[in-house]
Amino acid sequence: MALFSRLRTNLSLNSLKHHHFSASSILASGDSSPLTSKEKTRAALSLLRSESNPERILDICRAASLTPDSHLDRIALSNAISKLSRANHFNGIAQFLEELKARPDLRRNERFICHSIVLYGQANMMDHAVRTFKEMENNGVSHSVKSLNALIFACILAKDYKEVKRIFVEFPKIYKIEPNLETYNTVIKAFCESDESSSVYSVLAEMDRKSVKPNTTTFGTWLAGFYKEEKYEDAEKVLELMEKYKIKSGLSVHNIRIQSLCKKKKSVEAKALLDGMLSRRMKPNSVTYKHLIHGFCKEGNLDEARRLFKSMINRGLKPDSECYFTLVHFLCQGGDYETALKVCKESMEKGWVPNFSTMKLLVNGLASVSRVDEAKELIGAVKEKFSKNGDMWNEVEAGLTQ
Repeated sequence: MALFSRLRTNLSLNSLKHHHFSASSILASGDSSPLTSKEKTRAALSLLRSESNPERILDICRAASLTPDSHLDRIALSNAISKLSRANHFNGIAQFLEELKARPDLRRNERFICHSIVLYGQANMMDHAVRTFKEMENNGVSHSVKSLNALIFACILAKDYKEVKRIFVEFPKIYKIEPNLETYNTVIKAFCESDESSSVYSVLAEMDRKSVKPNTTTFGTWLAGFYKEEKYEDAEKVLELMEKYKIKSGLSVHNIRIQSLCKKKKSVEAKALLDGMLSRRMKPNSVTYKHLIHGFCKEGNLDEARRLFKSMINRGLKPDSECYFTLVHFLCQGGDYETALKVCKESMEKGWVPNFSTMKLLVNGLASVSRVDEAKELIGAVKEKFSKNGDMWNEVEAGLTQ
């Protein structure tokens, strides 16, 4: 915490009105040694969580000297670009990324160029993404399948599926790039997201011509697309093709099928898939159960959701926070406050607290069935963990006694 407060103090002292300043002027501290690059990034991530001023966001990134070689740095850059994009600060995004591209250590760094292409896609600035790709050779970096894949993925982030098709058809020929499995899988993802899953048949035919063997991801994505479009006969054809290509329908594919069916309110059919897995001694995982629990909750079948949750625990599988939160929320909506309280307490013991609206549902529900003391105890526990929400909870607590 001292690290974050030190950086925050120095940032405020500089007032962050100007774009260009040295990192040392922000990070310097009379009573401490300079921050390491990892410390800078962690401090930047902390500041970015609460910062909304676009200029300050940019200056925090500049001060941290972020690079694409660090996973933490990539997270920080992505967070910053998301915030700037929501603030419509597109000129600032372009200026910042162009500054980075001009840095001597990044100018010819293919990894960074690919990452900047993806960041432009994240900001829905596809013209800049395409220009960055086209300018690579001018900057001494050869076009490669890696940069092509980054550009297609950028299109998906920007939901520009028409541009995916254009780039996929034109760019391999223009830039003499041979698509690889990742290229095809990314294009398939685009077709399936844009409700054009039937177009994947032609992609698979091209893969055959180019001797690129599809994998589990290829078919899993395709299956999810057909389920989303409710083309169940085509989904069956995909399963048959998997056998033809000797791709086993393993756990990941079963989970995709189960999730897809649950999304379409066909949780009973999804549960039949689980039963089939168990009869073949295939072991489901916590993700399998999470999809089913969410599906049955959304369909209002809380009894089945409770049974699945119990079965999951009995099998030694550990529910994640989302699974707990889903169950608490829907149990409250269904009026089963006793079970909701039990599940909520289990979740909180693991350090996972449902959001304010779910907790308010539970607290008010407990009060409605004359369990005011337990409601107040719950409020106290939440206030202790999240003191900043104290005023909101004080209002809720006051309403319980009326």
